[in-house]
Amino acid sequence: MDTVTHTLFGLTLYGAVDKSRMSRKEKQSLLFTALAGSQIPDIDVISAWWDTAGRYQMWHRGLTHSVFLVPVWAALLSGLSHLFWRTGMRRWFLFTMLAVFIHDSSDLFNAWGTGYFEPLSNMRITFGTIPIVDLVFWALMLGGLLVVRFGRGRMKSHQVYRAVWGLMLLHVVLQSVQGSVLYEQAKGQYEQVALSADFVPGVFTVVGKSGEQVVLSKGSVWSKPQPVVELRSAENAELGPLFAQNPKAATLLEWSPFVVIVDDEQRLGLYDPRFYRNGESFLFEYIGKK
Repeated sequence: MDTVTHTLFGLTLYGAVDKSRMSRKEKQSLLFTALAGSQIPDIDVISAWWDTAGRYQMWHRGLTHSVFLVPVWAALLSGLSHLFWRTGMRRWFLFTMLAVFIHDSSDLFNAWGTGYFEPLSNMRITFGTIPIVDLVFWALMLGGLLVVRFGRGRMKSHQVYRAVWGLMLLHVVLQSVQGSVLYEQAKGQYEQVALSADFVPGVFTVVGKSGEQVVLSKGSVWSKPQPVVELRSAENAELGPLFAQNPKAATLLEWSPFVVIVDDEQRLGLYDPRFYRNGESFLFEYIGKK
């Protein structure tokens, strides 16, 4: 998910806790762990500062997003909370674990995916059933805020935000079930398949590859996905020069479920077709030909 969504997740998680008997310091400590826990896996963005080998695509959403690091991040943030607010390391440990777990797990559902089981496995796990910016999430969290502000106390605020979490979970389940149906249907047509969720709920781009042919189809479980673009991948191209001159290309090949290879008079390169928009993919690594 994007940074804004992760921040809103943290605020909504904070709102879902009954704070009626908490002191001001306890509330400040809780807010810190909610927000920091919802953001800390993305600390890996600083790895771009020292990346000289083109490995950032694998490092980002890699080890820091591993499920095995969830208790490590929770312990670190709980320790900082105790240091600044003296609330006790154990008090918010499980809560902070939940915040980090939500960050790591929510990132599984968009097309970027995560190294969820690093260091045991470098495989990027991605379901592609939720867009990286999900306006349904935003609408539900905004709706919860409006109910709390203008609901005249008919429901306690933490109950409202817990209901919001329930609705967001239901949204993820419904999207994932629909995406799974489309994925299974496409598996019978192509050798390789990947999904990318659209901003419109229930609409997906199904990317299928067989040999040199790559087809992007758009649709839903209610309307059969229709091909919107067909691409050709130069599978027999010699990629050695590309990897030697542009190491990011080798990283992209490792990171993507599959790629489209371009070998024409001007360029030798490859790109991830899940991010193909308006005639090109923004995840495209290449070298020019003289």
